[in-house]
Amino acid sequence: MAVWGIGVSVYFVAVIFRTSLGVAGLDAAERFQVNASALSTFSILQLLVYAGMQIPVGLLVDRLGTKKVLTIGVVLFTAGQLGFAFSPSYGTALASRALLGCGDAMTFISVLRLGTRWFPARRGPMVAQMAGLAGMAGNLVSTLVLARLLHGIGWTAAFAGSALAGVIVLVLLLLFLKDHPEGHEPEPFPHQGAAYVRRQIAASWREPGTRLGLWVHFTTQFPAMVFLLLWGLPFLVEAQGLSRATAGELLTLVVLSNMVVGLVYGQIVARHHEARLPLALSTVGATALMWAATLAYPGDRAPMWLLVALCAVLGACGPASMLGFDFARPANPPERQGTASGITNMGGFVASMTTLFLVGVLLDATGDDYTIAFSCVFVLQAVGVSQILRLRSRAARRERERLVASRVETVHVPA
Repeated sequence: MAVWGIGVSVYFVAVIFRTSLGVAGLDAAERFQVNASALSTFSILQLLVYAGMQIPVGLLVDRLGTKKVLTIGVVLFTAGQLGFAFSPSYGTALASRALLGCGDAMTFISVLRLGTRWFPARRGPMVAQMAGLAGMAGNLVSTLVLARLLHGIGWTAAFAGSALAGVIVLVLLLLFLKDHPEGHEPEPFPHQGAAYVRRQIAASWREPGTRLGLWVHFTTQFPAMVFLLLWGLPFLVEAQGLSRATAGELLTLVVLSNMVVGLVYGQIVARHHEARLPLALSTVGATALMWAATLAYPGDRAPMWLLVALCAVLGACGPASMLGFDFARPANPPERQGTASGITNMGGFVASMTTLFLVGVLLDATGDDYTIAFSCVFVLQAVGVSQILRLRSRAARRERERLVASRVETVHVPA
């Protein structure tokens, strides 16, 4: 548990750095003198690098193990955060966010793999939700602490000071992290260059559970990610007329809701495995309903009770996205877990990156009409739900076949 906790602490710090721009979006626009589209490029580039790294990172985790990949990740995201603190121009700031995204990409898949090595398979759903919970705790720190530091001690001191957290977790990682318990070393498997890479990716992708996991992650994660990562604060301040303090409290509500719902979803899925898809689809439906009610509300601004409800529901998006890994995990053998998790994890970040871009472009094209800009959320949700419905039967049938086969093998194992 302590070893897994070190891995989770790395992910915790990575999320603080990842979401730090969410509380600094308006400050960044002023500091670098950029418009909405250019501002969104920060997060788009960061997520583009993150999403593009998922399959390579999955392959690296399967091949090198958790400790080596996490070490590389910590060095990169800490350097990115430090570079962002001292960036004198828009271009160097972009490069820093890309470096941060590269390091961040190496954390979550590594933590999932660490969980499979240190906990029994039946605890997989709860372990994944707990990892997600730690990530949201990082988001909470970013929302509450970094925002205050930013407006108290200034841009450079706040971002440079936060980078010290990366140094601390790097030391802990190097001193105490182990890839697996003593006496439980995984069996080595051959590495055959490019052919091995192609086989790993192809075999993972052929599994309907992997593809279903990707689309569940795609459809559920991005509404909250886009809100917390960049556009939530400007929407609440500029479109809804709230103060920065009140807007920050609503962002905090998203994070707190995420943490509570994560515990609930983890317990439900651990006890009732068949609840995965109903939970995911109901979360998508509730999110669409609350966004529609908020954007279509008559008058210039939505009432506070509706904004509170929207933020509370957005908090369910993160836990729902974790359910994607619960489809990919049983569909793949241990030696493909990193690769399958990487494919799954691409889903939500590709959706988030697309939405960040569309919102920025639509805001510039419509003179900051947030109603039109945020309507793109419904388009991506419709695409995702259609793919989930298309794949769900095949994935369920394949999972049943695997379960029956494993029971038959267990019965025929000699005493």
